[in-house]
Amino acid sequence: MWTNWSGGQRCGPAATVRPLDEAGVRAAVRRAAGNRQRVRPVGAGHSFSPLAVTTDVALDLSALTGVVSVTGRRARVRAGTTLAELNAALAERGLAVAGLVDLDTPTVAGAVATGTHGSTPRTGSLSAQVTGMRMIDGTGAAVEVPDAELDAARTGLGALGVVTEVELEVMPALVLRASQARMPLDEALAADYLDAHRWAEFSVFPYAQDALARWADEADEEPDPPSAVRTFVERRVVRAAAVGGGVALGRSVPRLVPTINRVATALTGTGSVTDLAHRVLVARPVVRWEEGEWALPREALADGVRELLAAISDRELDVGFPLEVRVGPAETGWLHPAYGRATGWVAVHAATGTDPEPLLSLAADVLGAHAGRPHWGKRHPWTNREVAEAYPKLADFRTIRDHRDPARVFTNSHLDSVLDG
Repeated sequence: MWTNWSGGQRCGPAATVRPLDEAGVRAAVRRAAGNRQRVRPVGAGHSFSPLAVTTDVALDLSALTGVVSVTGRRARVRAGTTLAELNAALAERGLAVAGLVDLDTPTVAGAVATGTHGSTPRTGSLSAQVTGMRMIDGTGAAVEVPDAELDAARTGLGALGVVTEVELEVMPALVLRASQARMPLDEALAADYLDAHRWAEFSVFPYAQDALARWADEADEEPDPPSAVRTFVERRVVRAAAVGGGVALGRSVPRLVPTINRVATALTGTGSVTDLAHRVLVARPVVRWEEGEWALPREALADGVRELLAAISDRELDVGFPLEVRVGPAETGWLHPAYGRATGWVAVHAATGTDPEPLLSLAADVLGAHAGRPHWGKRHPWTNREVAEAYPKLADFRTIRDHRDPARVFTNSHLDSVLDG
C-alpha cells in the first residue's frame, strides 16, 4: 500500500518497481506497456493531489540519485535526488539553484513536474531553472527533450514520460541575511514589502490582525556561527509545533480557535541570521496537514487574501493553520500555474484527521473567482473544463503528449480528468 506524506492519498499498486538505473526504467516501462498497464512515477510523496495514485505500476525513482555532471552554470542531476541532496551537493562545489524552495524533501523531478516554487519576485520556480531533461517515453525509448518541447516538459505532471535526469541552471552559492518579524497585514500585502526583497513571504492566521513576515536579501558578510543559524531555524520548528498544539486544542474546543490564532501571532519572535540560502530558508514540518494552493494574478493577491480571510470568519470555520502567501514572476512552462503572468500564491492548510473540504472548497471558490489556478501538487477540484479555459497552451501540450505517449501509459484517472476531460 502506498500513501503520500499527509496520508490523504493512498493506493494499492499491482506492482511497485524500484529501478536502479535508466536501463531499469526503460525495462519497467516496456514491460508495463506490453501488459497494457499504466505507470505512475513516485517521488517523495509530498504532493497532496492524486498525481501518483495508481492501481497498476508505481515506479519508485528513489535509487536514481546524485549529480551527474556540472559544466559551467549547468548541473545535471538524477530525477530521484531530493532537493536537500541537491542543495548539499551544489554547496560543496560553491554553487546553488536560483529557485529557492523552503521545503527540501521533494525530489527534483517531482518538484519540477508540479511547478513547486519558493517566494522570489524576480526569480522563477525550480521548473524555470530547467535547461534540459532526459526521459523515457511511452515506447520505452530514452529521449533528450528537444528545446521545442521543453516548456511542455518543465511542468509535465509526469504525463509525457518518466524523467530520469534534469539539467538545471545554477549560480554561485548565495549567502542571505534572513529576517522575521510581525507586521500589520496591510504592510505585508504591500508591493514595497513582497517585491522589495530577494525572497519574501508571510503567513497570517484567520482571526488575527498581524502577519508573520519572513524575508531575505543577499549579504556580503560571512555566515553566522552554526549555533546562531540553528537557533534561528529552530524558531520556525517551535512555531510549527505551537501551531500543531493549537490545532489539537482547537479541535477539542473550537470556540478557542480565534484566540489561539491571535496568541500564536503575538508570540512570534523577531530576529535575523546570515548563512547559505538553503540553510536559513528550509522549513521542517512537525505536524501533518492537507493543503490547497492557488496562483493568482499578482494584482489580485491583496484582494484575494482579504476576501478569503473574511469568508473564513463569516463562515466561522475552525482554521488553526495560517494562510501562507508568496510571490513569483511569470513562467514559460505551458502548464505552470504562473504561466504568462506575475503571480501571488495563497496556500491553505487543514490538519490531518479533520475534514479539509470546507476550507479547501471555500479557497477554491474565493481564489478561483480571482482567476486563480491551482498548484498541481495540492488538493483542488479542477477538471479539464477549467484547465482548458485557464491554460492557452493546453492544446499544444496535448499534441506533444500524443507524440510522446500515444498509448497513454503515463496516466491515471486524475490526469484523465484534468487533461482529457
